[in-house]
Amino acid sequence: MRRVRYGVGMSLDGFIADSRDRVGWMIGDPGYDSRPFFASIDSVLIGRRSYEVMLTQGVRTYPGLHTYVFSRTFKPSDYPEVTVVGDDGIAAVAELRAGRGKDIWLCGGGQLFRSLLDADLVDTVELGVSPILLGQGRSMLPALTRIQRLRLTHHEAFPSGLLVLHYDVVRDAAEQGVAADEREALR
Repeated sequence: MRRVRYGVGMSLDGFIADSRDRVGWMIGDPGYDSRPFFASIDSVLIGRRSYEVMLTQGVRTYPGLHTYVFSRTFKPSDYPEVTVVGDDGIAAVAELRAGRGKDIWLCGGGQLFRSLLDADLVDTVELGVSPILLGQGRSMLPALTRIQRLRLTHHEAFPSGLLVLHYDVVRDAAEQGVAADEREALR
């Protein structure tokens, strides 16, 4: 089964964009090589708002990747270079995961991440944490409906202060280690 990998850059205080949907504050590091990541995926999932931000930057798709945009308002005929997924995004992602191919990159945004996480369709969370505090903006993850444990699988610190953190999503209830009363408190 293909994995869905939420890979996103964020500020140290958990924002994936500032209050005006800008991401120019994110830092890179010459020592970080994104080529292995891009070689491991063949599809990208993007929420409507994140895609609209891409469009303002003149980017319509990621070269070499099949792009799925999740929107109930976009008309597929207006965006022929991507696949617009309307009402049943959960079923569409479940079908993609079950199909053949490389891993699937969930690149944003936070609401799409939350919906897919709630549906148990996200396998990894891979973060590039920039050493900056924004104080406000678009959250990496809007309020969850349940506690979700993660298991650290990789970490790397770069001279620029960039931190790369990779986590597996823990699915096993016993391994989650969340008491029933804690789960109920979130409902």
